[in-house]
Amino acid sequence: MLAVATVCAAPVLASYLAFYVVRPAGAPRAGMLVQPPRELPADLSLAGLDGRPVAPASLRGQWLLVVVAPSSCGEACERRLFLQRQLREMLGRERDRVDKLWLLPDAGRPAPALQAAVEAAPAVTLLRADAAALARWLGPAEAEDALLIVDPMGREMMRLPAGADPSLARRDLERLLRASAFWDRPGR
Repeated sequence: MLAVATVCAAPVLASYLAFYVVRPAGAPRAGMLVQPPRELPADLSLAGLDGRPVAPASLRGQWLLVVVAPSSCGEACERRLFLQRQLREMLGRERDRVDKLWLLPDAGRPAPALQAAVEAAPAVTLLRADAAALARWLGPAEAEDALLIVDPMGREMMRLPAGADPSLARRDLERLLRASAFWDRPGR
C-alpha cells in the first residue's frame, strides 16, 4: 500500500519540486507586450508624402510593423527599418499577413537613397503623422527607439527594442500570428 501511495504522490511532489526549486523560465522574448493594448486613434491625422490624407481605419485589417522616426533617419533608424524588413521576410509564407509602416512625425522628406530603398518591393508605407497625436497614442518617448507591432484591429500589441535579437523577435511575431490565425487573413 505504501508503494501505491508513493507512485500516486510522486507526480505531485515532482511538480512542486520543479515549480518551487528548479523554477523553469519561459522561452526568452525579444519584445515587451503592451498592457493594455493601445487602440489606434480614429482622429490620428495621417497623410502620404504627397499630402493626401489617409484615414487611420485604412490601416486596419493587417498586422503592421511600425517604425516611428523623423525623416532625417540616422543609423539607429536605419537599423530599425532593416529589422522591420528582415522580420517580415523571415516569416516565410506568413509574410503576406504583415505590412511595414514608417510614421514620420515631421514635415521633411527622407534622403533620396533611403526613400528609394524603403519603396523597393515590398514597399514600406510612408505616412506623416502629427507628433502630438503620436505621443498621445504611443505614450512614452521611447516609442521612437522601438519597432512597434500593431494588430489587424489597430491596437499596439508589442514593442521590440532597437537592438532586439532578430531570431527571438521572429519567434515573438510568429506566436502572435499563430494566436490570431483563426480570425486573421492575409491582405486588407
